[in-house]
Amino acid sequence: MKLYMFEHCSLCFRVRMTAALKRRHLQETVVLDDDTETMFSLVGKRVIPILVKDDGVAMLESMDMVRYVNGLGDPVLIGDERPEIAAWADRVVSKTIPLTMPRYPLLGLPEFATVAALDHCNVRKRKAFGDFVELRANTRYYIGELMPDLEELDRLIERPLAINGTLSLDDVRVLPLLRSATVVKGLRLPRKVRDYFESMMSLIGYQPLPAV
Repeated sequence: MKLYMFEHCSLCFRVRMTAALKRRHLQETVVLDDDTETMFSLVGKRVIPILVKDDGVAMLESMDMVRYVNGLGDPVLIGDERPEIAAWADRVVSKTIPLTMPRYPLLGLPEFATVAALDHCNVRKRKAFGDFVELRANTRYYIGELMPDLEELDRLIERPLAINGTLSLDDVRVLPLLRSATVVKGLRLPRKVRDYFESMMSLIGYQPLPAV
């Protein structure tokens, strides 16, 4: 299987962590941010992630990819899901964006490896989310907006190696968002959230992204 991805992409990380939990080899191909041609050649539109299965068929929806990879052999994501976890993840996405988007271009990630790719990201994302310098200047405000949600998550975590006690799709919803949030230097995760994040990242063998 080949995953076309961005290193910073939380939807991509859903698939990556599932493959790691399954001990399944996943050929990761980082696409340059301005390489729309590769995406169009695969699926006819600009979208990431793209999973190309062994039979050459491409998949587009990240949770469909997760379920597919999890279903190869014995599944590992077998625990019950909780609606409050899915609701938490849906709500938190919009609160992390003002913190994470203006930082990704500063991290030296492979999808921004050329000047053209970095410029493409800066122009496109600023149109969508606003001036990056201004967003970074308001970091304290946006952290304040996010902290109540992190404290709520702290109360929801049942154990460090599975948010609901047994690995489930809820872990795939939450861990990538925490990975994104931790690019914010100065963000302090509540104790159970920090233990969960560090334990899960160690389990799947991935390092956190740099923090700036």
